[in-house]
Amino acid sequence: MDILEESWKLQKKIEDSANKIGKGKYGRLLKMARKPTPEEYNKTIIICVLGVLLIGGLGFLIYLLFQNVPDYLPLFM
Repeated sequence: MDILEESWKLQKKIEDSANKIGKGKYGRLLKMARKPTPEEYNKTIIICVLGVLLIGGLGFLIYLLFQNVPDYLPLFM
């Protein structure tokens, strides 16, 4: 078998595996997927940043609470 036949077999194998992508579990999802618009992308970034800041702020408040509460705890006991 010469190199040309081997390359055609390899090409066929690649094309066959590429054709199976749309027929699996997530084929419909992959076909419907699209690139987000800049507006959608910016909204997603803003929401993610706000979520990170909210969770980080909550964690910092809990940290401050645990740093200061043990000082006042003996007063109530």
